[in-house]
Amino acid sequence: MRVMRAFSSYGIAAVLVLLIAAWFSTGLFIEGGNGPHGGETSVVSMIEEDGGPITDAVAKTGIALTVHHGEGVEDPANSIAERNALASEVEGELRVVRIERFNIQPMSLEVTLRGHTEAKNTLSVVAQTTDIVEAVSVVEGQKIAKGDLVCTLQSGTRQASIDQANAALAQAEAGLSKANLDFATNSELLAKGLAPENSVEAYAANLRTAEAALAAAKVALNNSEDALEKTIIKAGLSGVVQGPIVEAGAMLNFGGTCAKIIQLDAMVFVGAIPQSRISFARLGMPAEIKTINGLIAQGEVSFISVSSDVSTRTFKVEVEFPNPDGKILDGLTAEALVDMGNIPAHLLPQSALTLDSDGVLGVQTVKDGAVAFYPIEILGDTRDGMWVAGLPPFVDVIILGQEYVTEGQKVDARYAE
Repeated sequence: MRVMRAFSSYGIAAVLVLLIAAWFSTGLFIEGGNGPHGGETSVVSMIEEDGGPITDAVAKTGIALTVHHGEGVEDPANSIAERNALASEVEGELRVVRIERFNIQPMSLEVTLRGHTEAKNTLSVVAQTTDIVEAVSVVEGQKIAKGDLVCTLQSGTRQASIDQANAALAQAEAGLSKANLDFATNSELLAKGLAPENSVEAYAANLRTAEAALAAAKVALNNSEDALEKTIIKAGLSGVVQGPIVEAGAMLNFGGTCAKIIQLDAMVFVGAIPQSRISFARLGMPAEIKTINGLIAQGEVSFISVSSDVSTRTFKVEVEFPNPDGKILDGLTAEALVDMGNIPAHLLPQSALTLDSDGVLGVQTVKDGAVAFYPIEILGDTRDGMWVAGLPPFVDVIILGQEYVTEGQKVDARYAE
């Protein structure tokens, strides 16, 4: 009894093994690296290259030893859109897509620049002569106006030079008066015939010499007065005093700095504009500057560099703005919102954007019943959609079904409700 049961169990197992082997032999062996279909080989053909009992047994079952794909439609090398397009052609039907017409319209182009504030002018108040500092009239952080006294140098012998120049001037004036009187007397005598004819030249020469002496005396006096005036050093512009400030008693040489003055009105914002927007930039464009501490000012673009930064490929831009109260300081991190005016663009729903087979961003459109792909440039993102450039003035964009069609494919385009 036990022997019969064992024999029955082994027999059933053997049958199952044969059935599984027969089913497995109908499968395909795919060798990688040979591309679609090129690496497919049936298991039976690998076991029996020239046929055999297994091949005959499988053939009697009516099961195909190889699998044939539809021409192109089921090709795994094709994208989903390409398979759908081929399937539509095979079936003789046009794929239905929904389109919407978009017209070109003006887009307000605003660019945010990041940078910092900078004093328009920073002036070093320097000495134009050499001497010891007698007094300093300013302190660091003090606001001063143009012409205010900054520091004073010792006068030394400069006042004595002025006194001497005044004396020389008085002597020259007296000499000129005598020369004028002598020339006039000689002229009267000459008219009466009491003076020789050649005497007039001598008196005229004396007069010219006296006039030259007077002019030289005036120049000497002016130089002496100017030398004394240079000991009084004044501010060349209005602003705020910055260090370092010279100390009283120090020797200040010609060109030495007495103090620095930073002009806070007007100020400039210094930032960089990307090269993709440089063609829209122009002088005089309005801009709003906002500093890191929340201060706001209005200004205009006053400078645009014609050469880009080598490392960032951006162009330096300066925006000049008034700062009458001096609240906006030099060197603050800030942003400038520059209004570049209006440019022609299209406002599209973000869902309409797609990628072509090369990964280029664009939109699928319909032209003359066929799909046409246009690459685009995104100009801005709003709650109403994406502002893009690169499309014709009037264009029918596929807003539903664009992922299932390819460029050049004929479609049944229907306007969305």
